[in-house]
Amino acid sequence: MTVEEMQKTLGKTGRAHKYGYGHALVLSGPAGRTGAARLAARGALRIGAGLVTIGCPQEAVAENAARMDAVMLRPIADAFVLQATLRDARINALCLGPALGLDERAEGLVETALASGRGLVLDADALWERLIGRLHDRVVLTPHAGEFKRMFPDIAARLDAGAGYSKAQATAGAAKRAGCTVLFKGANTVIAAPDGTVVADINEGRSAPWLATAGSGDVLAGFIVGLLARGHDPLAAATQGAWLHVECARKFGPGLIAEDLPEQLPAVFRDLGL
Repeated sequence: MTVEEMQKTLGKTGRAHKYGYGHALVLSGPAGRTGAARLAARGALRIGAGLVTIGCPQEAVAENAARMDAVMLRPIADAFVLQATLRDARINALCLGPALGLDERAEGLVETALASGRGLVLDADALWERLIGRLHDRVVLTPHAGEFKRMFPDIAARLDAGAGYSKAQATAGAAKRAGCTVLFKGANTVIAAPDGTVVADINEGRSAPWLATAGSGDVLAGFIVGLLARGHDPLAAATQGAWLHVECARKFGPGLIAEDLPEQLPAVFRDLGL
């Protein structure tokens, strides 16, 4: 990912109104578990999605409303309400997983989101091995090592065994099996598309160890869904989102917490000449 490529794809302007930059929907977990969705939503908004909405259970509405301004809010109790919500074709990208939960509601939301065919980021609680075969090429998976092992146990076992099998090969194998883009997080994040394209060193030697903090991955999921909403293809959204994620951490420096990451984007964009 070069600066020139970033400028070319992120610098697109001139669309008539906010809906021209997409509408991202982030699904939240229950009361007491809503912070991760807000981090993702803030990331999506800062990276340039025209609108961002959090969908949450009714009992979490007040909790979310007390902490949001520009991000919109909609009660989404279950898969049936989500299905009705998605009749609005302007909602073009979704993010599910950050503190979503592992209950029947969460499972129904993920299945409904997949069935919609929209751009989709699946992270954390939404990463299940049983989804293999139902994923499609507009999906981005963002597992860390533990989640990768849960979703692709045999590939992870081969990676752990060593014997010349690299993280890049593991990620490419996972993307081919899943039929979607896979972003395998870590100090050496690797991204692969189902067509075999691999971006093996997205950090390009840039170090940001302070990204190892709670909520950092939720912000990354938000960056990616925001770029999907803006119209980027899944591989580009994942690659640019990961690059910007590290750049935001480098801009802030030590002492970073997840809430700081989206707020560094304006300065990073200025540095890029956007």
